[in-house]
Amino acid sequence: MKNLFVLTVTILSLLNLQGIVVVDASSFTDPHDHQGIVAPFTPGDPKIPLDKKALEVLASGKPYQTQIASATGGRGLVVQDVDAPTDVVWGRILDYDNYTKMVPKTVESKNYQVVDVKPTKSDPLSQIIYTRMKVGFPVLKLEFFIKHLYYPELHSLTWTLDYTKKSDFNDSCGFWYVVPHPEDEFRTRLFYSVEVSMFDWVPKFVVDFMSTKALTDATAWVKKYSALEFEKQGGKEVKSATVAIDAAGNVNGEKTRKKQKKFRWFWQKKTDDLEKKRAEEEAKKAAEEARIQAEEEARKKIFISWTRIGMGSAIFIFGIYNM
Repeated sequence: MKNLFVLTVTILSLLNLQGIVVVDASSFTDPHDHQGIVAPFTPGDPKIPLDKKALEVLASGKPYQTQIASATGGRGLVVQDVDAPTDVVWGRILDYDNYTKMVPKTVESKNYQVVDVKPTKSDPLSQIIYTRMKVGFPVLKLEFFIKHLYYPELHSLTWTLDYTKKSDFNDSCGFWYVVPHPEDEFRTRLFYSVEVSMFDWVPKFVVDFMSTKALTDATAWVKKYSALEFEKQGGKEVKSATVAIDAAGNVNGEKTRKKQKKFRWFWQKKTDDLEKKRAEEEAKKAAEEARIQAEEEARKKIFISWTRIGMGSAIFIFGIYNM
């Protein structure tokens, strides 16, 4: 009987490592266990006071960390100055399909649905982006499904889990607030906060990373890749030259301001059109991938069921043998 106990523990340990038993795996087709236990963020200015000490930290190029109130008591928030204008910064944040190339620990990231929404005065929501992500740690990968709400007029993006799908996170919500730097139009002041609730089976080192280090890592990668992208586009010199050409000798006049406004509107519309076209193409592609994934998950469940039956039979036979 002692041998049977050792064998049983060994088999269950191996199955645990493979993610076959003990915990319910994430699922694209099954709903999450609940509809949200963490209070979501509200879009808009977080109204974080930045005193002399905070501004000195930001001027040194480092992130400034503070706390904000929430329904659960408090959340960490990071402020970071970025050497790139807001349009470039948003380009990095919204580029979910390329997060594996930029975001630490991210091993998979893909949009599976993008929904354009017509903003109203009462609800300035512009776009809903559904993204499938997976983060990797030693001997462990966690998959989760995110519903992003994009509010360009409020300079904000918030998110929660997509509760129509089962994630390996118990719950998660977060917030980006992106505004021009108050002293330099070619730079950005970035605000970021996140709250994550993990299941009890998730190792402590993963919980520690998601609740602390991930906070500063998030603004660090945006800072790095936004600056690189801005330099690739020609940097401040190209932006300044464009304004000078538009000015046509009337740099500080009303005529210039109107031209600059029209110029910005033109390029914003062009960018929006391209983003909309890309979103439609991604949505079609994501729908096909979702269909394929659903079929794969169905096959995986069948495999797991037969694996459990096989293991159970093995334990039973070894039990009889050891009696």
